[in-house]
Amino acid sequence: MAKILFHQYGKTQVRLTQVVRNGEEHRLAELTVKILFEGDFEEAYSNADNSKVLPTDTMKNMVYVLAGQKPIASPEQFAQDLAAHFLGSVSHLQRVKVDCLQAPWAHIGDHGSAFVQSGSERRLAASSATREDHTITAGIRGLEILKTGESAFSGYLKDEYTTLPETRDRLFGTVLDASWTYRNAALDFNAAHASIRKSLLETFASHQSESVQHSLYDMGTAALKTHDTVSEIHLVMPNKHRILFDLKRFGLENPNQVFISTDEPSGYIEAKLSADT
Repeated sequence: MAKILFHQYGKTQVRLTQVVRNGEEHRLAELTVKILFEGDFEEAYSNADNSKVLPTDTMKNMVYVLAGQKPIASPEQFAQDLAAHFLGSVSHLQRVKVDCLQAPWAHIGDHGSAFVQSGSERRLAASSATREDHTITAGIRGLEILKTGESAFSGYLKDEYTTLPETRDRLFGTVLDASWTYRNAALDFNAAHASIRKSLLETFASHQSESVQHSLYDMGTAALKTHDTVSEIHLVMPNKHRILFDLKRFGLENPNQVFISTDEPSGYIEAKLSADT
């Protein structure tokens, strides 16, 4: 008989749009929610006993019920409220994990009921809760950023197969995924998220980059240094290459001006940093 080493189940890709109307000024929140349960559910796997299994359809319904009960103040708070509900209603549930990805809708000018969504960036909020502890993680997914100056790559290891030329002036583009863990679950999550995002972007824009690794470290360090509410930060920064196009064959110079944009293959750089204690 096989032994179960780990199990979890739940509902993914639950799409929710909530509109809160305050006269002519409307507030729009759009989330994609994932809920996962860990607990005493082994009998469903090994003995075909579903008596302790809460249907994933019920999990999905609760997303909409909760959204119908009150406005979504932040994705972090919504994730906490969902986790608290399931821990309170399913006695044999040991841990519930709730992930929320929020699409960035903004008003169009002064129109209170018209919105625009630009780019692929998503706001991340995640709750992992038991009856004894609660961890809140927040972050960014899919934020495309680019430097056209103050970016270099030189002094790297070379062997007989290295063809990449050194440069002190290159384009540096990436699609930033960032997640950070809060020290407590009682914060103004909207203000904290905006401030950390601003810190990451300002550092990316202002410092002299010697590599993606260098930029990643400085960005994470700046976020930790300026936000004592954060205990650690995890950054993923693929290097989305822009390759200088050879115009000499057409009798033209290319003074670092015309590039081929590529998505694949791309460099992959990742690190997790913790605050000094």
